[in-house]
Order: sequence, then structure tokens, then C-alpha cells
Amino acid sequence: MSRVGLSPVPVPDSVSVSFDAHNVATVAGPKGELTQALPPMITFTQANGQVTAARPDDEHRTRAMHGLARQLLANMVTGVTQGFEKRLEIRGTGYRVLLQGRTLDFQLGFTHPQRREAPAGIDIEVPDATHVVVKGIDKQRVGQVAAELRAIRPADPYKGHGLRYEGEVVRRKPGKTAVASGAVG
Repeated sequence: MSRVGLSPVPVPDSVSVSFDAHNVATVAGPKGELTQALPPMITFTQANGQVTAARPDDEHRTRAMHGLARQLLANMVTGVTQGFEKRLEIRGTGYRVLLQGRTLDFQLGFTHPQRREAPAGIDIEVPDATHVVVKGIDKQRVGQVAAELRAIRPADPYKGHGLRYEGEVVRRKPGKTAVASGAVG
């Protein structure tokens, strides 16, 4: 059983955390500001540079919300101090990406280029023609944008061509095998 909700969230001096009456957390730091509605049954207390989450009972749903609320707050603090990033790599002959302003132009074997705009609050870098780095302060949005980009052409299980997360292992399937020439059947 996870006890994520029991551990306190350390808050650096450069970060301010506040909660309103409806349990909406606002976290401001050097990289920006995030706002997130947290489960209403969880209460938060700030003391000694830490925020602790408390639950009113030990019901199954309350325990689950306890860990979720604590981790959402921890991700917000990490986001405004360090930020998050997802790295994608492109594999395949002739597959490449080009960044023009805030528009990504993918050449992924389709008859026409696939163009995607970087949403507000998300920074996209293209260090070379086969790598894309998605950066931002909101972990959920960074992961969502990276998943949407990967969904343009996911890695093919037969040859491994397409977009994949850096370090992702694609299980390859064997292709069709030739039937022995002398066998009838």
C-alpha cells in the first residue's frame, strides 16, 4: 500500500503556496505560476517550509485522493522551480522534423508534412532533425503534448520507424517468413 500522502512536500524559499476556500492551490515560483483544484476532502497545512496533506478518514477513496492531492502539489512545486521535459526521437529513413517559429513541421512518410503548433505555456526545442524536446512547468500538459506528437506516427512494431520517447523500447514483431519452396500445403 502506498503512503505517498503521508510525506510532506518541501517548499523552497523562492516558492509561495496558497490555498483558497475551495481547495484551489496556487503555487508561484521563479519559472511561473500554476493553479490546480485539489480534492475538497483533503486539508493542507504549511509549517517550517513544508506542506502536509491530511485526510479526514481511512475510506478507500479518501486514501486515494490523499496521495493524489499530495503528488499534484509536489509536481506543481517541482514545475515552478525546475520544470519538466519529455524527449522524443524520430527513427526512419527520411523522417525528420523542422521547427519554424512555434510550428513543428514533421516529415514522417505521409504524402504531406504534418504541422503542429506549440500550445501556450509549452516550449519546444529541436536540437537536430531527429529529436524533439517538449518543456514546460505543468507536468500534465508537457506529457499530453508529447503524447499528441507521438501519436502522429507511433513507432512501427515491424521496422521500428516513427516517433518514440527517448529510451522507449519498441518490441519488434517478426515479419512474414517465406514458405519452404519444396513444401506443399
